[in-house]
Amino acid sequence: MSALERVAGQPTWLLGRANARAHALLTDAFRAHGLRGHHFRLLAALDQYGASSQADLGRSTGIDRSDVVARLDDLVAAGLASRDPDPRDRRRNLVTLTPRGVAMLGTLQSVLDQVQDDVLSPLTPAERKTFVRLLGKLT
Repeated sequence: MSALERVAGQPTWLLGRANARAHALLTDAFRAHGLRGHHFRLLAALDQYGASSQADLGRSTGIDRSDVVARLDDLVAAGLASRDPDPRDRRRNLVTLTPRGVAMLGTLQSVLDQVQDDVLSPLTPAERKTFVRLLGKLT
């Protein structure tokens, strides 16, 4: 079956198809480690910003507050992060990355790097740079 002519060359259609492919590859790769994209983003934020409140993590990652709590529960249960009362304000928790979380973040970064290579595999190195630069202009 041939491509639907009215949409085949439309940027919105092409971006949507590329996004679906990239998302599927990334989801499968993270799932192989028992984690999801939200987990990676939270671990990355903890690594970059240090101990953070759940609210700050939601703001820095763009993850909804209820999803932050659920995904942090997963990370704490797996020993990748710890959640303790903030000594300056006992009403809120501070989340920190554990040594095991640091190691997992390194593993997931390698997974992410491989997915990027897989997503961009049809492009030459020069085309990859141009494509990423142009995508940056669209966001």
